[in-house]
Amino acid sequence: MPLHRFYVPEGLYSEEDKKKFAQSITDMYVHIGLPAFYVIVLFIPIKKDSYYVGGKANDKFVRVAIQHIARQFESNDVAKQFMDMYEQKLAPFIKDRGLDWEVAIEIVDRNLWRENGLVPPLSASEGEKEWIRRNKAVPY
Repeated sequence: MPLHRFYVPEGLYSEEDKKKFAQSITDMYVHIGLPAFYVIVLFIPIKKDSYYVGGKANDKFVRVAIQHIARQFESNDVAKQFMDMYEQKLAPFIKDRGLDWEVAIEIVDRNLWRENGLVPPLSASEGEKEWIRRNKAVPY
């Protein structure tokens, strides 16, 4: 499950911005074969007087912390391709607005993951195809 936590200065994004941003990220994962419901995007507002970068207050910085569980990168080349694609998704909401940012992905052991108490099906399996079709975790 990709979990995306965006630590953002309070008030940076409108509700419409957040909706479009989250949908753009979700679409990227659906395009590469994950169920849409796997994708979680959280916008965590940080008060302007509580956001410090390099010891100085900064209201023009976005920290993106991602956890990947459902898929692992097969190689450094695949990881780079993903990061390049992800940066393209971020650009309209961060780079193009003149903000600074940092992105980091944490890879989590798939064996330590459950959806509604179920062990998620393997990639491209019939079980995963059913989860994609129904867009939710169901027994398989």
